[in-house]
Amino acid sequence: MDQLRIAVLNAAHRDENTTRNFRRELDASLAEFDATEGEVPDGFDYDGAVVTGSRASVYWDDEWMRPIKEWVGDAIDRGMPFLGVCWGHQLLADVLGGTVEDMGAYEVGYSEIEHYGESRLFDDISREFTAFTSHSDEVSELPPGAEPLAENHYSNHGFRKDRVFGVQFHPEYDAKTARELVHRKDLSDDRRQSVLEEITEENYQAACEAKLVFDNFLEFVREVRTENVAVAAECEDATATVGRSD
Repeated sequence: MDQLRIAVLNAAHRDENTTRNFRRELDASLAEFDATEGEVPDGFDYDGAVVTGSRASVYWDDEWMRPIKEWVGDAIDRGMPFLGVCWGHQLLADVLGGTVEDMGAYEVGYSEIEHYGESRLFDDISREFTAFTSHSDEVSELPPGAEPLAENHYSNHGFRKDRVFGVQFHPEYDAKTARELVHRKDLSDDRRQSVLEEITEENYQAACEAKLVFDNFLEFVREVRTENVAVAAECEDATATVGRSD
């Protein structure tokens, strides 16, 4: 079967780690767009899309976010499957009518998260799992009709609405990315040292289980593509039949 075509809206302000991480984790043909420059795909000829994390806040409403939100909204309306990670999770919630707010705390480091066990996005992932996190904003109110998928004591960590999925944690992070992020954050010396000490091979291996969300999302995208092809074929058959009867 042909590779899936996935549009990656990279909002990470030219962080090379983000490009490397998503290219490693997404087994698909990727077309990457620099969201912070307002770059969006020219059209909607993709099987699905992924929105990355960012140093920005969704509610800042910076100028570069406007074309991103517009394209994402149009693509969702056309039925394109989406996966949002961290800021991407928040952006998708915002576009769908949810609420994103400062949560009054900063969650950073390897965290324990619990999913509800009924979503295909978390197939083969333990009900309680480990993932790297870095966020001070949260989806405080889910979009109308959205289903919560995962959470911990900090915030919602996952939702689904129709073909749109979001996760607050960072399943794509490797140890290099985690360390560099911690070093550039405005943390007290004690907290920075504490989080750095968490970035061990053992914790990284434990967090690798969360990477399955990428495989599960891509499998969902394949199913949607198959359905779309079948529907298109039925429409062609119906049109041909009408043409013959005329």
